Amino acid sequence: MAKKTKKKHKKIKKGEKYTVKDSELKRKGKFCPKCGSGVFMAEHKDRHSCGTCSYTEWKQKGEQK
Repeated sequence: MAKKTKKKHKKIKKGEKYTVKDSELKRKGKFCPKCGSGVFMAEHKDRHSCGTCSYTEWKQKGEQK
């Protein structure tokens, strides 16, 4: 059998999820409604999903990239 090729995942630095403006911290990502404001949801092509509790919100057709 042929060997499987591993997918390369895009690494996201924690600094990319926040912006600082006028000494105020702004969070860019979407939070999980079940887990609370400390858990970001992963952004996929067609959905947002939480890695902690597996909660998923599907994007609307106009919202997809």
